[in-house]
Order: sequence, then structure tokens, then C-alpha cells
Amino acid sequence: MNEKKFKPPEEWMEQAEYDVGTAAAMLESGRYIYAVFMCHLSLEKALKAHFAKRLEENPPKIHNLNYLLERSAVQLPTEYQNFVGELNDKSVPTRYPDVLKRILQDYKEEQTRRLLEKTKEIVGWLRTKL
Repeated sequence: MNEKKFKPPEEWMEQAEYDVGTAAAMLESGRYIYAVFMCHLSLEKALKAHFAKRLEENPPKIHNLNYLLERSAVQLPTEYQNFVGELNDKSVPTRYPDVLKRILQDYKEEQTRRLLEKTKEIVGWLRTKL
């Protein structure tokens, strides 16, 4: 079996921060569902950084933020924990929308901007704890 080389926590975090920038670009271009998707991806990678640090192994190829939070053993403030759960739920339809027109109506600029700002805040917090 070909084992994948260990990706260090710092690399995961660098990618998480890059993805936050991509989320901002998607927001500014009006691609709100992709902004939400990238917010999820950035938090996923930030949590995978903590997973890799704690367990000294590559994280599994999963997207569930709640699982990654639990396995990484990061003690997020309650407000952040609640947001991770919210974003975890909101991002599933952006990944595989049933009806594109309907999901485009569900994600507007104000809501997406709020999700992005909170994502930036949490990724920054996770950076300081790494």
C-alpha cells in the first residue's frame, strides 16, 4: 500500500487561510454558495491542522466539521462550537444542491458575509492555538 506522506499542521493551516481568501473572492463576485463552500473548506482544513498536530497523522478524507472538531480535541468557545455546527449543516446543500435556483435564493450577500466574517475569526483563533 502506498502511504501518503504526512502533511504537517502548518501546511493545513496555510491552505485554510488561502481558502478564506478564496471565500472572500467568491463573496465579492456574487458566488455566494461557493463562498459558503469555501468557508466550510477553510474551517475543515484548520481543524485538520489540529487533528494532524494532536494525532501526528494525516486526517481522514472527510468533510464533517463536528467530527474533526471532536477528534482534534480543540476546546472552542461555545459560540464558535455553535457556528461550526451551523456551517456544517449549511454547507451540505452547497456541495450537492438539489435545485440550483432554489439554493441560490437561500444564500444572499448579508448572510454569506456573516458566515465569512465568523469563519475568518475562527480560523484566526485556531491559528493562534496551533
